[in-house]
Amino acid sequence: MSTEEIPTVDVRGVRIPKVGLGTWKMDGEECYDAVSTALELGYRHVDTAQMYGNESDVGRAIADADVDRSDVFLTTKVNPRNADYEGVVESTKASLDRLDTPYVDLLLLHWPNPLVGIERTMRGMKALVDEGRVYNVGVSNFPVSMLERAREVADVPILTDQVQFHPFRPQRKLLRYCQDEDVVLTGYSPLAHGDVLDDETLREVGERYDKSPAQVALRWATQHRNVAVVPKSTSRDHLADNLAIFDFKLTREEVDEVTRPSLLKTGASMVRGMLD
Repeated sequence: MSTEEIPTVDVRGVRIPKVGLGTWKMDGEECYDAVSTALELGYRHVDTAQMYGNESDVGRAIADADVDRSDVFLTTKVNPRNADYEGVVESTKASLDRLDTPYVDLLLLHWPNPLVGIERTMRGMKALVDEGRVYNVGVSNFPVSMLERAREVADVPILTDQVQFHPFRPQRKLLRYCQDEDVVLTGYSPLAHGDVLDDETLREVGERYDKSPAQVALRWATQHRNVAVVPKSTSRDHLADNLAIFDFKLTREEVDEVTRPSLLKTGASMVRGMLD
């Protein structure tokens, strides 16, 4: 798939490729190789974080790729331990050094920190935007009430809330809020840590289009307005498959068929993800 064919989420004048590469639990050469392969295949959206410990590997792969830095939408996330003003500013500068880039396209607070007022976090992010080190800001793992509060106190628009999003956790309330307020919902773990792979409903729907259960789950996610996803993969074949989802479209009935909220499956997939 050529870069031009990858659909984007277009919000507030920002274009985010609908499918990016998540890099949680990748490091060293495995991370470098995965990012390098993804960029070769046409990915232009890469997601990392201070807590992942792989920013240097991600940055090295981007620098070595035959792709202009300006063509890559790069996200990193602030460790909640660094959520106060000074922590945001200094830790992000350290992230930029590790990533070997003068800026990131998107900076998120990885998790809420109940000991630090979100106002202080947002002031730090605003300072980085003013300095040109960060182009857009957002949050991660924020429920609607906390996202509303963050948007109230932020002096720069909050572009996205990155949360777990898959057919077993459709985040209906948050998704509706994001769509109403022109905020992007970025879905991590869109394959539910592999739980979608053995799902009979996804398999049956996929057979109608000659697609895998994983591809159906990703298409389900990306058909929603204002949604991008960052599935993780180190396999070249899987990386390619994760992009090959825009040549079919689920019907409204199929979207409803696939959407099955399940606290049990969501919990099990989260535990599996921690143990993998």
